[in-house]
Amino acid sequence: MNTRIYNVKILTMEEEKKIFTGEVWIEGDEITYVGAESKSTDLTWDRQIDGKGNLLMPGFKNAHTHSAMTFLRSHADDMKLDEWLHTRVFPAEAKLTEEDIYWLNKLAIMEYLTSGVTAAFDMYLNKPAAERTVKDTGFRMVLCESINDFGGTLEEVEEDYHRYNQDPSRLLSYQLGFHAEYTTSRTLMEGLAKIADKYQLPVYVHCSETKKEVEDCRTRTGMTPVAYMDSLGLFNYGGGIFHGVHMDEEDFTILKQRKMFEVTNPASNLKLASGIAPIKKYLDYKIPVAIGTDGPASNNCLDMFREMFLVTGLQKAICDDPEAVPAQEVLKMATVNGAHAMGLPECDVIAKGKKADLILIDLMQPNMQPLQNVEKNLVYSGSKQNVKMTMIAGKVLYQDGEFYLDSSKEEIFKKAQESAKRILG
Repeated sequence: MNTRIYNVKILTMEEEKKIFTGEVWIEGDEITYVGAESKSTDLTWDRQIDGKGNLLMPGFKNAHTHSAMTFLRSHADDMKLDEWLHTRVFPAEAKLTEEDIYWLNKLAIMEYLTSGVTAAFDMYLNKPAAERTVKDTGFRMVLCESINDFGGTLEEVEEDYHRYNQDPSRLLSYQLGFHAEYTTSRTLMEGLAKIADKYQLPVYVHCSETKKEVEDCRTRTGMTPVAYMDSLGLFNYGGGIFHGVHMDEEDFTILKQRKMFEVTNPASNLKLASGIAPIKKYLDYKIPVAIGTDGPASNNCLDMFREMFLVTGLQKAICDDPEAVPAQEVLKMATVNGAHAMGLPECDVIAKGKKADLILIDLMQPNMQPLQNVEKNLVYSGSKQNVKMTMIAGKVLYQDGEFYLDSSKEEIFKKAQESAKRILG
């Protein structure tokens, strides 16, 4: 499939490259040309898309989520994290089947597409269900291992590393991780560190989300979660922490030295009253930051526009500094940094040789006018209503309110509702 997208303003997200008007050519799933409008007549197009002066940019990367938790949306709200997990979430998840997760993933993907998300770093149960979902929908997903004392073995982790990194299209890939320090024994963490060392892999984990989590770890080990996990060799090859709300100076130093990512989840942290991650401080330490929604049970939506605004707005408030975390930096977090955090450098910017994971933003909406600064409009006034098209690997999966998936939205809604009703009663 050869596709030409023309008559568009292009935000490539390359360093110091300004928005310009031009066109993008795509052959299969790869971008082959980005530049001014071409007069070439040598190419044959299977599809031409007139951007009508709107904005073409890289898709957002949801760098931490639990997609199939859509069945818990608005079921377990207004609760503390510990109570939320142990009395509502874990018991309900024990009833999930592979078929449930397959359809619940599809529901999440529909929401990702409407929010301009072209890849998700998904940390959830039943990887075969996720594999089926990716194969059937064409959505890009990176599976993040979530082994803990309640499920999974080190042997399965090593098998999964090989199994889920075989897709030549890279629509499906896999990264090493575990649920959290407080749910995982030292023996299991040390075993995971050995696998990371064997293959020189980064490791990802929920970390320092609540004060209680940090205090409990100090009581058990005499160290913060970051310092303790690093002492076990888990971060020898980098990786990332999800949340990173309650940190001390040593934690920042470790993350910088290990070249790790912070993946912030502002809406979820606010809703669970976990706190506000010190994003400006991460940037001061030159620790790269990516953005995730977390799951739809704790957020409750999968909207990257809301997350972007919260990232910058909350930092301005807690730092008493309106210049803190500017819009351009937030856009980089949501696109380039997210791609790198997930191990998808081929999906970070719009450039020749990169994957065609693109979104078209409707600038002809009141919230985008006047066009004084498009990047600031995206972060400060943008919303899902502005997403006209979401393309992944050169295929349009969503355009002008219509989904181009293997199942109808009515079927997906019906299946998701049936799962929720059976599990939750």
